[in-house]
Amino acid sequence: MHDHPGSSAASNSARVALPDPVRSPWWELGRRLLAAMAILFGTVLLVYLDRGGYVDGNDPDNSVSFIDSIYYTTVTLSTTGYGDIAPYTDRARLINAFVITPARIAFLVLLIGTTLEVLASQGREMFRVARWRKNMGAHVVVVGYGTKGRSAVETLVNNGHDREAIVIVDPSQLALEEAHSDGLAVVTGDATRREVLRRAGVQTATQVIITTDRDDTNVLSTLTVRQLNPDAWIVAAVREQENVPLMRQSGANSVITSSDAVGRLLGLSSMSPMLGSVMEDLLTYGEGLEVAERDLLVSEVGKPPQSLPDQVIAVVRDEKVYRYFDPVVTLLARGDRLIVVRPAKELPWAPRPGTHGEDRADDDLD
Repeated sequence: MHDHPGSSAASNSARVALPDPVRSPWWELGRRLLAAMAILFGTVLLVYLDRGGYVDGNDPDNSVSFIDSIYYTTVTLSTTGYGDIAPYTDRARLINAFVITPARIAFLVLLIGTTLEVLASQGREMFRVARWRKNMGAHVVVVGYGTKGRSAVETLVNNGHDREAIVIVDPSQLALEEAHSDGLAVVTGDATRREVLRRAGVQTATQVIITTDRDDTNVLSTLTVRQLNPDAWIVAAVREQENVPLMRQSGANSVITSSDAVGRLLGLSSMSPMLGSVMEDLLTYGEGLEVAERDLLVSEVGKPPQSLPDQVIAVVRDEKVYRYFDPVVTLLARGDRLIVVRPAKELPWAPRPGTHGEDRADDDLD
């Protein structure tokens, strides 16, 4: 699903991973348990090799066997200390004071510290995920975090969308790392599976962007998303033009043909380098010209699209798009939205909705 070469195979499991993840607590637990066992066996060996310096009060011969060494070590490291086996030579006592006692402290710190850290780490992560789920709603789900997915997210963020309201779905470990480095929440798994999409909150998402590098995966993902959320606005990418009708039948509201779009841009650049440069400029955010959608202002109601300071290229009315020269939109009406070409740098005469306190024409329609 991730369009980097050499990405890992899709996983059947799904899990939510928030940015800035900590190392797995179970890995930490296993590492510390191994260290604790090393201390235990090392102390057993030390006591057994110096068994002549110990006396066993329960043994008529006062001898210490290997089993006695294990017993003495466990009750000593655990601070139980029954006292039936004790060091009596100076060397054994010095070893207990300067070797076994520090080992006892390290052993207890490892066990108690590990338990507390695992519980605290799990609790923190569960709390973070629960809080994330509680606050998640009206968000955007991006399926596939390859080149197209990253560009889509960058465009959303550059246009003011909150990173915390974007969720990535991708089975690749590489995508997980890249999305986390970009400050995004990730659900690891196959987006054709309902459970994976549920974990991403598709059922409450307002928009879903599907950008995997396989058309069949995109179609299945679109079908599953549409089943879970009939109202979501789905934008899907396809590689081949012939798959566009199938993608629309699957429930996509908008379909972008990546290979054809690139091919057309290449052809335009070949026939007219300047035209190709303009098209690339329109598709590039933050420089030169950009295509944008904005609300109609009160002062613009009743005017023809051509009379506005913005270069209006289309009008959205009743969920339909009309070209600016269409007779249906000769005069602009309340509720219309404008598709405009404007300088990338925001200007007072090309306002973005709500940025200058203008009265929008649809404010009183609710």
